[in-house]
Amino acid sequence: MDTLFLSDYSELVQGSLLMKKLPFLKLVVFDVDGVLTDGGLYYGAEGESIKRFNVKDGVALKLLPKWGIDVAVITAKDSAPLRKRMSDLGLKHVYYGCHDKAAAFDELMETLSLEPEQVAYIGDDVIDLQVMPKVGVSFCPADAHILLRRHCDIVLKHSAGQGVARELADLVLSTRMKLDVAYELASRPEFEKKDS
Repeated sequence: MDTLFLSDYSELVQGSLLMKKLPFLKLVVFDVDGVLTDGGLYYGAEGESIKRFNVKDGVALKLLPKWGIDVAVITAKDSAPLRKRMSDLGLKHVYYGCHDKAAAFDELMETLSLEPEQVAYIGDDVIDLQVMPKVGVSFCPADAHILLRRHCDIVLKHSAGQGVARELADLVLSTRMKLDVAYELASRPEFEKKDS
């Protein structure tokens, strides 16, 4: 456990939510727009969409599986930039264009044979309320819609696209080990390679 890191989250530690749930997670499911991106819509001169992802989040999405915590994405959007980023990260469980996120989540749970208490979900808008009640721990960025902030277990300190996944990963990993131990894997050259 990384008590120094967790001291910045004393309200969570004192409420014991971290201690009871985060160490046992086996899967974190991410929304994309408003979580892994800043939620803005960028268009190029030819009308093509452009998305901005935070490289720090990429490290988190690759590091969690190295410590036995699988990662999935369920997003209502679908675009070439999104598919390219998910491919670059080597993510295996990605559901694109999902307007029924609950159905996609149920399919994912069946595929991975997990119980709800083993799963966390992070989203930023009302469509994510389809999934949040189904998981053991729910997160949202600091700038999520008010309904998400009311209904999720943990409101993160970072806003959309500003390292939200990294903060979530640090919270989860810090309940299991010191963060310098967790990140030792990220300093190895093979960390950047996709798992086959």
